[in-house]
Amino acid sequence: MIAPEGWPFILGGAAFSAVAGLLWPRWLPIAALGLLFTLFCLWFFRNPDRTPPEGRGIVVSPADGRIVYSGDAPAGRYAAEAGKKISIFMSPLDVHVNRAPVSGRVASVAYHKGRFHVASVDKASLSNEQNGVTIATGDGRKVTYVQIAGMIARRIVCDVKGGDEVRQGQRVGMIRFGSRVDVYLPADARLRVSIGDRVRAGETVVGLLP
Repeated sequence: MIAPEGWPFILGGAAFSAVAGLLWPRWLPIAALGLLFTLFCLWFFRNPDRTPPEGRGIVVSPADGRIVYSGDAPAGRYAAEAGKKISIFMSPLDVHVNRAPVSGRVASVAYHKGRFHVASVDKASLSNEQNGVTIATGDGRKVTYVQIAGMIARRIVCDVKGGDEVRQGQRVGMIRFGSRVDVYLPADARLRVSIGDRVRAGETVVGLLP
């Protein structure tokens, strides 16, 4: 499957390659670059099916990528009290579709303008453009995932709004061309990932809520 945001890029690249190759033979090298761009977009905007594991209190990763932080988090923008945080860096080669880490009701969606630092560094969590979504579970726990733009990523797509009911693992948005997603959990959550681990959106368990 292809994420719907990708079709304008895919069809545009394919059309450019076809026109350049057929009408202007001298442009064949440029047409070849257009074809490579089209193939890259087909790869980048892939949207594979994912099935979350079963179990109570499970928090799954909202993004594909590599863990760059897993540990304590002070009170701040997305939590009134100290808790736990997991940060996932998404390279341009990772699937960029984001998925709900838990099932529940969207309690809030908060967009913040910001800079475009490299997404793998810690200051991106506070300084970069970002969109934070807090989900309240049926047990009254709150889990927040934050879509953070990177140095290249300039487009955050959020498919949910306040009051929406979401199920764990469903598509909730994406970030184009390399970025970062942070997950904020309550202080009593048990983290299941460490720095350097690879995770898959909607499938990898990153934490447990007691």
